[in-house]
Amino acid sequence: MTSPAKPKILVVEDDADTVEALRVLFENEGYEVLTASDATSAFELNQAEKPDLIVLDIMMPSGTEGFHFVWRLRREGDEACRDVPIIVVSAVHDTFPLKLYPDQSDPVYAPHEYLPVQAFLDKPAEPSQLLAEVRRLLKSPGDASGD
Repeated sequence: MTSPAKPKILVVEDDADTVEALRVLFENEGYEVLTASDATSAFELNQAEKPDLIVLDIMMPSGTEGFHFVWRLRREGDEACRDVPIIVVSAVHDTFPLKLYPDQSDPVYAPHEYLPVQAFLDKPAEPSQLLAEVRRLLKSPGDASGD
């Protein structure tokens, strides 16, 4: 009897220490981890591997590459992976005073009306908070109930 495939998480992050910390965190929870350090390789890897979820940094080598990645993926990505859930984990708010993602209590805008991602966490994100978002967006590998 074969075991079910592990959900794949694509981590798009240019800081090697952060990549390693996220790899350990997610692998310990039973996820397969793919990594890319820039938007171009992330787009190609997303098309080839079709991850179940993307954890994305905004500020990478070419500045705000993460923004461009999201918009390109949502517009040009192959249909099978265009709608992959994305969790942004970024310190962009330290650089730009932008409101990129609404507060849960925001009565005016829905999350998709800002940047078409499913969650936004400021760096440094608490591991438990990040895992809670991953579990919310994906069925946890150990969750047999399907809830």
